[in-house]
Amino acid sequence: MKREKLNPQKIEEVNELAKLIQSHSNVGVLDFYKMPSSALQKIKRDLYGKAKIKKAKKSSLLFALEKANKSDLKEFIGLHPALILTDMDPFKLSVFLQKNKSKVSAKPGDVVKSDLEVKAGPTDLPPGPAISTLTKVGIPAKVEAGKISVMKNKVILKAGANVSHDMAAALNLLKMEPIEIGLALVAMLEKHNIYKKEQLFIDVEKMLNDLSFASSQAFNLSINANYYTKQTIEFMIAKAYQEAKAIEKPL
Repeated sequence: MKREKLNPQKIEEVNELAKLIQSHSNVGVLDFYKMPSSALQKIKRDLYGKAKIKKAKKSSLLFALEKANKSDLKEFIGLHPALILTDMDPFKLSVFLQKNKSKVSAKPGDVVKSDLEVKAGPTDLPPGPAISTLTKVGIPAKVEAGKISVMKNKVILKAGANVSHDMAAALNLLKMEPIEIGLALVAMLEKHNIYKKEQLFIDVEKMLNDLSFASSQAFNLSINANYYTKQTIEFMIAKAYQEAKAIEKPL
């Protein structure tokens, strides 16, 4: 059986993509699952001059990676793949993508990444069918002052749970947007090093808190050990002065 000839246009597409891959020091694989085009366009604008996103058929991406000698990334190409090409540090890029995520309303079948809690208080919903939509999914609600109110705080979905049709309807009524969307960085190749998504994830807030705590502990250790540094010498002189005054005898 004769092998079917490859489409010349597809060959040219793969060649161009391979050249583009080789022109950047770092190459990443993205997961485009449920990525709205509007959100993608915003991220592309924000990435202008820093990184390029290239989407193509899975087969084309695989051929291009092989041709560009980046075959190590082929195993990370999933069902909804794209490539991100950049000269940025992989971890800086990961932080950028984390910061540029947005919230959208839930659809049936979506999975929540953290516990979802409904807060007590009034809503803008008038009395009517809406109250049964809420109570059907376990949201405690009743009519107060002509509006539907949620009676108490309640976790209605645990992290990792699927959103049902009834739950999606209730969340939409409450104008809650529990689903986080953004570019999901699956893996990044920097020279000969591959970083997976769990290695690239950086909790910036936790990192800053840890640094602040470490700095405070180091400062206290320096004072208590009487080991002066540029950061502690002024405080230690003031402390010594106050202690000297405290033991000074009156003439």
